[in-house]
Amino acid sequence: MKSIVIKPPTNYFNRTNNVYVFLAGSIEMGSAEPWQDQIIEKFNENVVFYNPRRDDWDSSWDHNSDKFNEQVNWELDMLVDADIILLYFDPSTKSPISLLELGLYARSHKLLVCCPDGFWRQGNVRVVCERYNVPYFTDKDAWMKAIASELAKWTWN
Repeated sequence: MKSIVIKPPTNYFNRTNNVYVFLAGSIEMGSAEPWQDQIIEKFNENVVFYNPRRDDWDSSWDHNSDKFNEQVNWELDMLVDADIILLYFDPSTKSPISLLELGLYARSHKLLVCCPDGFWRQGNVRVVCERYNVPYFTDKDAWMKAIASELAKWTWN
């Protein structure tokens, strides 16, 4: 089966024998590289991806708007539902929400983190990952290999 990509505001709780992966990490209004697309393209079979990169995002939504609250609640729900959370820190961003996600899920045993050299809070990310035994990578290729290995554990035939 080809992978399925679920984006907000669509909810998807009709669980199947696929692995459910949340693509957490840098977006920052498009200033981050499109790393989510790279993951989806590379691992395009038997995975349900929760991709928070909303197609109809409007930066004018303030924190009191229904659409903004819908987005944040969608992300929180899908993080809970996910089997694996891939967390990428793009060095060209600040990614405060990604740092929040790291804090929320450091103890979950769901995370695989990639924080390349140059990310402004790389030391903090590394220490949190070490403390809570979160797989931590500075090299994107090594992270991709770890993702492949983790996904292989979830393959049902």
